[in-house]
Amino acid sequence: MLHSIVVGTAGHIDHGKSALVRALTGTDPDRLPEEKKRGITIDLGFADLDLDDLRIGFVDVPGHERFVKNMLAGAHGIDVVALVIAADEGVMPQTREHFDICRLLGVQTGLIVITKTDLVEEELIPLVRAEAEELVAGSFLDGAPMLTVSAKMGTGLDELKVALRELAEQVPARSTDSVSRLPVDRAFTMKGFGAVVTGTLVTGEISEGAELQLLPSRTRVRARGLQVHGKTVRQATAGQRTAVNLGGIDTAMIERGMVLAPIARLRATQIVDANLSVLPNAARTLRSRTRVRLHIHGAEVLARMQVLNEDGQLAPGDTGFVQLRLEAPVVAVAGERFIIRSYSPSRTAAGGLILDPFAARHRGRDLSRVRELLQKLVVANSADRVSLFVESSGDRGQRFTDLAARTGWTDDTLTQALTQAKQSGAITESEDVFVSTATFQLLKQAAVDEVSQHHRREPLARGEARETLRERCFAHTPPEVFRGVLLTLEREGALVSDRDVVRAQTHIVELSTDDEALRDRLAQVFENADLEPPSLEAAMQAAMVETSQRNHGRKVLQLLIDGQTLVRVQGEFFFHRKALDKLVAKLKAFGEEHEPGRTIDVATFKDLAGVSRKYAIPLLEFLDRERITRREGDRRAILK
Repeated sequence: MLHSIVVGTAGHIDHGKSALVRALTGTDPDRLPEEKKRGITIDLGFADLDLDDLRIGFVDVPGHERFVKNMLAGAHGIDVVALVIAADEGVMPQTREHFDICRLLGVQTGLIVITKTDLVEEELIPLVRAEAEELVAGSFLDGAPMLTVSAKMGTGLDELKVALRELAEQVPARSTDSVSRLPVDRAFTMKGFGAVVTGTLVTGEISEGAELQLLPSRTRVRARGLQVHGKTVRQATAGQRTAVNLGGIDTAMIERGMVLAPIARLRATQIVDANLSVLPNAARTLRSRTRVRLHIHGAEVLARMQVLNEDGQLAPGDTGFVQLRLEAPVVAVAGERFIIRSYSPSRTAAGGLILDPFAARHRGRDLSRVRELLQKLVVANSADRVSLFVESSGDRGQRFTDLAARTGWTDDTLTQALTQAKQSGAITESEDVFVSTATFQLLKQAAVDEVSQHHRREPLARGEARETLRERCFAHTPPEVFRGVLLTLEREGALVSDRDVVRAQTHIVELSTDDEALRDRLAQVFENADLEPPSLEAAMQAAMVETSQRNHGRKVLQLLIDGQTLVRVQGEFFFHRKALDKLVAKLKAFGEEHEPGRTIDVATFKDLAGVSRKYAIPLLEFLDRERITRREGDRRAILK
C-alpha cells in the first residue's frame, strides 16, 4: 500500500532549501517569475518524490523574514520538518524563527540538513553541527538525524532519502475521527478546467464529485476532479498534498486560508479560547488588549488578546489561557494549533492550542470559573470534552450540529462521545439538544417552584399557562429542552401538562361556599342565554358581581371554561355546553331529513338556530372546526 507524508523545509534565506528540493525531486519549487529572477523563494513551492511505496510531498517555504506569513501557510499540516542550515553561515535568525514555529505548531518528527558543504572546508562542518545541536537541544529534534548534503555536487542525497524513509515509518497515521478539511494554500485558474485549489488534506477524505463548502464564505462547490502529487485520483485521503478542481466558483473568490469542508458541517468563528505558550525569546510581555496577528493554517487575521490570568499578562516563557477576539472570521476546531505574531513589527511571539473555538466573551468576575473549565479541556478525553462544551453553554444547551462544528468530528466519533457522556450522567438529551445534567436538574426545580408559586398566587386557576412558564423559567432555553423538562416531571409525577396549562400533580381547586354560588350563577346566566350569550361584562352584571370583584369573577368564570361547561366559540363569545349540544342535535336531525344532500345555507341555519347573523357566522365556523360541518361555497355540508 502506498504511504504518503508531507515534508516541509525550514530555514534561513539562501540556505539552499529550494536547491535541496530540486536535487531530490528534479522539480523546481520556485514557480514565480520574480523568484527565478531574484533567486529567492517568495511563496510556497511544491514538489513530489516517489521512493517505491513511499510518496513524499515537499512544501518548500520562503526563508526571508518578510515572507514568514507565507512560510506559516505551508508549515501547518506537515508531517516531517527538514531544518536546513547552510554550512557557510550556520544558524541564522530565520533558522531560529522557523524552528520555533515548528515547535509551536506541534511538529514531532524531523531531521537537520546541513547544506552547501561544497563551499566550506571539511573541518568547519563539526562547528556547524555543534551549533545545530545547541539550537535543538531539549526539543523534538534533539537526537534527530543530521545529514550533510551538497545539492550542487549531489553528495549526501542518497543518505537523505534513506533517512526520510526511516522517518516516514515513525509518522503516526492521521486520525480518522474528523471530517474532511483542506485548508487552501494556493488557488489558480487552469485553462479548460476553471478554479483549482491546492492544500494538505489535514483530515478526512475527498472524493471526486463530492459536494463541499468553501469557508468562511460558505460557498457551495463541487469537486470536479482531484490530483494527489500530480496524479489524477478518484479519492484523496488525509496527509496527502491535494489539488481540487472546483465547480461553482471563480478563482477570484478564493483566498489562501479558506477551508474546504463538507456542507453545513464546520462554521467560521471570531472568538476562541486557547492555551498559549510564549516563546522564551519573545520581544515583549503579552498583555490583555494587545493587538496581535493570528496565523492558523493559511489564514492570517488580526485579533485582540484577553489574557485570562489574574494579572492579565504572559511574560516570555510563560504558558496560560487567553481569549482571542478576531477582526475577521476563520475556520477552527478544538485541538488545532496556531501561531501568534506581534502586530508591529511582525515577529513570532507565541503559539497555542485552541480549546474552545466558539467561546463566549468573558467577564472579569467569571475568570476563575473559566480558567477551571479550560484547564479541564486541556486534559479532557472525547466524552469529557463534549460534556465540558455542553456544561459551558448553560441552559442554552448544544445541538448535535453545534458540537460537530466545535470538534470537527465525524458523526460516529461524536455519537460515541455523547453516548459515553450520557452514560456517565454528565449530560442529558432532549430531542437532539444536550444540556448538563446539573443544569437540567436546576431547570426542573425552577419549573416546579414557579408552578407552586402560581398555585399560591392563583388558587382558583387550573394551572399556569405553558407559555408563561416557558417565558419565566426557560427564556434562553431551546423549546426541545423545555418539552424535555416537562415530560420528565410528568413521568416523575411532579407536574401535569393539561392542554395549554401546567399544574402540580397534587393541585385541586377548592371553592368557598360563596365562590361555588357565584360559579353556579354564572353558569345559569349562560345556560339561560342559550345561543345568544351575553358579553362577559353583561354576564358579570347578571350574576350580581360587584365592579370591585370583577377580576375574581373572571377567575371563577375560567373554572367553567376549564371544566368545559362554557365553550369559547370566537373571541369573547362563550356558549353553554348544553346549548351547543342541542344545536348539534338539531343540525344532525336536519341533515337526516335532507338526505342525500345534507347541506344547509346561512339563512336556513339562522332559522334553525333561532339566532341573528351576529351569532350564526361564529357558530358555523366553530362547527367547521369541530368537523360537524364542512364549508362548500355558500353552503355547509352536515357531516355524519
